[in-house]
Amino acid sequence: MLRAVGESSITAGLIILLFCAYLLWGTGGYTEDQQLLLQRQLTEERPAETPRLGRIQLGTAVAMLRIPRLGRDYRYAVIEGVSTEDLKKGPGHYPGSAQPGQIGNFVISGHRTTYAAPFKRIGELRRGDEIIADARDARYTYRVTKQEIVRPDEVEVIAPVPGKPDARPSRAVITLTTCHPEYSAAQRLIVHGVLKRLELRKD
Repeated sequence: MLRAVGESSITAGLIILLFCAYLLWGTGGYTEDQQLLLQRQLTEERPAETPRLGRIQLGTAVAMLRIPRLGRDYRYAVIEGVSTEDLKKGPGHYPGSAQPGQIGNFVISGHRTTYAAPFKRIGELRRGDEIIADARDARYTYRVTKQEIVRPDEVEVIAPVPGKPDARPSRAVITLTTCHPEYSAAQRLIVHGVLKRLELRKD
């Protein structure tokens, strides 16, 4: 009896271990495939009839996110939407929050441990670091202003004026959100930045 229980426990442990390994590494392949599709959307020529910074359709690419401190190869296409399925494809833009470069809060959420973990290292960002959003119409460069850890229900951090839900925005800012600590959803790690440079693309 004890031997059977022991063998069953070992088998169950191996299954759990393999499942955890899949979540940490195996899911990345799916994200990489989806990123190729989203990044291709961004490199396609923008139709002349598409208004700049107009409404973005859910599930489509918003901008290419680059963070120099995280390496020259760091680049993720940001998808419009933050549903479970959206975030499996890469960082997601909160619908209803500002678009890149617009007055208000451009809010992006991303995984920290699974599905390629695009926001795994955002805790390394420091004041003054660049966060670059390459959209179809322009390149928007934000600079990090601060970092904070909040409870999941402290949604005022994604307000048009972060931390002041009743205030009217007067400048363009960016907010990155992810789970904290790693492997837990007990809190949220938040990185804020402000727009410092705008470089329009030639039509």
